[in-house]
Amino acid sequence: MFRSRADSNIVYKCTVRLLEDTDILECEFHPSQKGKYLLDYVCQQLNLVETDYFGLRFVDGMNQRHWLHMAKSIIKQVKDSSSILFSFRVKFYPPNPLLLKEEVTRYQVYLQLKRDLLHGRLYCTPNEAAMLGALVVQGDLGDYDPAVHVGNYISEMRLLLRQTEVIEARMQEVHALPVDEGGVGGQQPADAEITFLRISCQLDTYGVDPHPVKDHRGNQLYLGINHSGIITFQGSRKNHHFRWSEVHKINYEGKMFIVHLNYPEKKHTVGFKCPSGAACRHVWRCAIEQMLFFTLASSADASVISGGGFFSWGSKFRYVGRTEREILQGSSESRGNGTANGEGGGPRRKASSVPATPSTPMNSDFSGAYSSLPRSTHSAPLGESLDTCNGCAMMSTAIGSNNAGTSGEGTHHFNDYYFRDSFEHSSSESQLTNFGMEAANRGPEESSRHSSNNHTPSKRALTTFQASQNDAAANSGQPKKFNIFKAFVPSFLFVCFSLLFLTVLVLESDWPLLKKFRQWPEMVSLHYHYYRPLKDYMRQTVARLF
Repeated sequence: MFRSRADSNIVYKCTVRLLEDTDILECEFHPSQKGKYLLDYVCQQLNLVETDYFGLRFVDGMNQRHWLHMAKSIIKQVKDSSSILFSFRVKFYPPNPLLLKEEVTRYQVYLQLKRDLLHGRLYCTPNEAAMLGALVVQGDLGDYDPAVHVGNYISEMRLLLRQTEVIEARMQEVHALPVDEGGVGGQQPADAEITFLRISCQLDTYGVDPHPVKDHRGNQLYLGINHSGIITFQGSRKNHHFRWSEVHKINYEGKMFIVHLNYPEKKHTVGFKCPSGAACRHVWRCAIEQMLFFTLASSADASVISGGGFFSWGSKFRYVGRTEREILQGSSESRGNGTANGEGGGPRRKASSVPATPSTPMNSDFSGAYSSLPRSTHSAPLGESLDTCNGCAMMSTAIGSNNAGTSGEGTHHFNDYYFRDSFEHSSSESQLTNFGMEAANRGPEESSRHSSNNHTPSKRALTTFQASQNDAAANSGQPKKFNIFKAFVPSFLFVCFSLLFLTVLVLESDWPLLKKFRQWPEMVSLHYHYYRPLKDYMRQTVARLF
């Protein structure tokens, strides 16, 4: 409010890493500028119009990752960081990237998914990995040419986290086959990227940044949050999928991330223990942002969300920016012409007009369901908003035919193939080294079955806590039951300790201003009848102990 003129002249410099690690931007900002300024500047350099899907991520001094808040000062958010370094990433993965109106936006999502595949976050079976890798090769190198592509030419490209010779040989086979025979040959680079997006958006780990947590038994899990809801993984297996339509409330208590679920038969409360309180707050904020972005009809419906217990700090969150529905409605109104499916083969850096439809169907009941946030009452499953994945059918045909002739040594190598998730920062990489390790002990048949398992959480496997009467009253829309402990006990203890501190200060201090208080008859009586005997007793007790 009373900012000096000298502060307004200060200029900070920062570095922004783009989705291609070799590409960086050097940016400058003033102390008063907020996160939205920096994101808009980066998107402007990339010719991006649909900026709401992206964000800037940074790591604080405690190696905790954060998303840069758009409505808060940049320098206040990174003040604990030794160097100001941001990573430009996709923050909200669109349910169907083919419905994005701009070709350049789809290309950035493609680059993000390539990173996810390389770092192990986009976990998939070996067959799916071979097809995705072949599509990347097709997009980068073009059609297979025996005169040019000799030997193991794919080994020079870093495509997968664990890139073995067997998986590279499988990629070369798919790359050499034409499309009508189940391969990728003959596709233009833009078509190969679109097929890559089609396959990727059907995977369970699409848009998932796994957070390490533990259940009530102490089992190591990984929590993923995307457009469809909250997903838990144990190793590489998908355990539970809590859709946004089932989530009633999200909060946290200390290190415990808590999800309140509404099912037709009963209510559930599910808790996950995070490594630290800061990590728990990060997971909570990510979950709130994802839920509001993909379920709210308008950002004007978002209110301030509270999380955490009585002694929690930093638990207020206000959503900033447009929701997915607002983005797609705006594109439909401003872009009336364009291709119907968004598969135009225009230049990657050139904007194209593509009409879009929301990932969650609009109905008259949607807006009225948000009278009390945080609450989600509508979210369409992934399959309802996506077109039929022709690329997946092509993939299964190609790899299935190749598997028929694979035996012995090749099958053994595929059993040893697995992905491990890793953070982009080496300081956090060790937390996620076990993500996907269980795939090493599975055969191809079991790996292909795990993605089609029933994802509805079972009563036996759920980390269920008994909901208290307070939770039941809150879930039913009634005001919470009065809790005398939270209301009076902390205040009572605070008053007692404050009076004790003031008493010691008055009786022990030689400050002249307190001399008048020490001469009061009540203070003299307190000093000689209670304080001095208690002080002598404590001194003797300590002397006997030591």
